[in-house]
Amino acid sequence: MQTHDKKLFWGCFIALVTTAFGFVGRLFLIGEWAGEFGLDGGQAGRLAGIGIWPFAVSIIGFSLIIDKIGYKTAMLFAFLGHIIWAVMGVSAYFISKGGDTDTAYQLIYWGSLILALGNGTVEAFINPVVATMFSKEKTKWLNILHAGWPGGLVIAGIITIFIDAVPWWIKVGLIAIPAVVYLIMLLPCKFPRSERVESGVSYKEMLSEFGILGAATVGFLVSLQLKDFFQDMSPVVYWGIGLAIVVAFGIYTKKLGSPLMFLLILVMAPLATTEIGTDGWIEEILKGIAADNNFHAGWVLVYTSAIMMILRFYAGPIVHKFKPLPLLAISAVLAILGLYTLSIAAGLTIFLAATLYGFGKTFFWPTTLGVIAEQTPKGGALTLNAISGIGMLAVGVLGFPYIGKLKEDVANEALAESAEVAEAIPGLVENGAVTALEDKKLYEIINYKAVSGEKLDTLIAKLPEDKQKAAKEAYTGVRERSAQGALGNMVVFPFIMLIAYIGLILYFKSKGGYKQQHLGDPGDADATASEF
Repeated sequence: MQTHDKKLFWGCFIALVTTAFGFVGRLFLIGEWAGEFGLDGGQAGRLAGIGIWPFAVSIIGFSLIIDKIGYKTAMLFAFLGHIIWAVMGVSAYFISKGGDTDTAYQLIYWGSLILALGNGTVEAFINPVVATMFSKEKTKWLNILHAGWPGGLVIAGIITIFIDAVPWWIKVGLIAIPAVVYLIMLLPCKFPRSERVESGVSYKEMLSEFGILGAATVGFLVSLQLKDFFQDMSPVVYWGIGLAIVVAFGIYTKKLGSPLMFLLILVMAPLATTEIGTDGWIEEILKGIAADNNFHAGWVLVYTSAIMMILRFYAGPIVHKFKPLPLLAISAVLAILGLYTLSIAAGLTIFLAATLYGFGKTFFWPTTLGVIAEQTPKGGALTLNAISGIGMLAVGVLGFPYIGKLKEDVANEALAESAEVAEAIPGLVENGAVTALEDKKLYEIINYKAVSGEKLDTLIAKLPEDKQKAAKEAYTGVRERSAQGALGNMVVFPFIMLIAYIGLILYFKSKGGYKQQHLGDPGDADATASEF
C-alpha cells in the first residue's frame, strides 16, 4: 500500500472510530437520560433508535449520488454532522440543569438524528473507497477497516468509564476530538473513482442489483419510521411514501434485484439487532449484576469490543481459512451461545460469557459487506452501503425498541414474583400480577406493557415519607437485576441468521463453490472458488 493510500485508509479508519465515539457517548447515557427525562424502557429504546435509524437515510441517500458529488463532499457532510451533535448535546446538559428538561430532551433527540446522519455518511464513503482500493481482497480489508468500530468503542468506552462521575456534557463532547483528526487527515487526500464507474457499469445497472425487492424493504421500514416520527400523519401518507419508493424503483429498473442481495437484506435485521442492538442496551441491561459485583457494566462492552478489534485486524488469515459463509455460520453459533450464557451468568463469570458473544459478533457486519461486494460488484456503492443502511434502519426502528420491550417483559415478571416489592409498595402487586401496567405500542407493531409512572408515584406517595425512598430502591433494584434475562430471549436473532447461512452454504456448494465476481473479467475467468 502506497503512502497516499495508507493515509487515505487510516483516515477512513479514524472516521469510523468517530462514529463509535458517538455511539458510546449516547449508549452510556441512555439510562441517565431516561431518569432525567422520565422515560420507560420502550421510550428509552425509541431515544436510542433515533441515534441509529437516520444512518440509513444518509448512507443510502449518499450512495445514490456519491459517484456524482465525490467522496470528499460526503466526508465534509459527515464532519458537520458530528460537530453539530457535539454542540447540541453539550448545550442540552446546561439547559436541562437550568430546569428546562423539555427543551433539553428535544436537543438530545434531534441532535441524535443529526449524529446518525453523519455516521451514515461516514460509511457511505469509507466502504466503497476501501472496496475500490483493495478490489481483489475486499472481505479482508473491509474487516480490517471495520476494526475501527470496536476500536472506537474500546477507546471511548474506557475514557467514559474512567470519567463516569463527570457531568455528561463532557462524555457527549468527546466526539469532537476524532472528528477533527479525520478531517485533517482526509481533507488533502485524493479519493479514487469507484470500481463500478471505472468498469463502465451504468447507473441503472447499479440500481438494478438492489432492485424492487430491496426498495420494498426500505419502503416498509421508512413507512414505519415516518409513522412514529410524525405521529399525526395519516396512514395514507406514510404508507404512500413507502409505496412510492417501490414504484419509482420498479419503473426505472424493471428488475427485482439480486436474490442473494435480498436474502442478505432480510438477514441484516436480526444481524444488526444481535450486534448493534445488544451493544446499545448491554450497559443498561447488565447494570444490576455489575452493581452487585462492583464493576461498571460498560466494561462488558469494552471487553467484547477489544475482542472484535483484535480479530478484525487479523481477518485475512481467518477469512482465508474458514471462507466467508462458513465464518458467518460459525459466528452465529457462537452468538447464540454467548447471548444465552450472558443471560444466566453470575458474578464475574459474565466475562466468560461475554467472550463467546464477542467472538460471535466480530465478523458479522464486515464479512456480510465483503460477500455483498464480492457477489454484487455491479451494485457499486449502493448495494455495498444499502445493506448497512437497512441494518441500521431495522435496528433503529425495530431492534432497539423490541429489546426495550423484552426488558419491560422480564421486569414485569420479576416485579410480579417479588415479595420485596409487594411488601414495600402495597397495591403494586396483587395475586401475582402487577396492577399498575398500561398498554403501549411502538411503530404500530410492537405491543408491550409497562408500569405507569403516574400510578407508581401515586402508590409510593401513600407511604410514610420515611419509607418512600426504600420503596423506590426496592422497585428499581428488582428491575435492574431482572434485565439480564432479556438477553436469553434474543438468541432467536442469531438462530434465524444461522439457518440462512447454512442455506447459502448449501446453495453455493451446489453451484461448485463460492466464487468472487470481478467486474471486467469475462466468464469470471479469475474468480476464486472456495470449497465447503
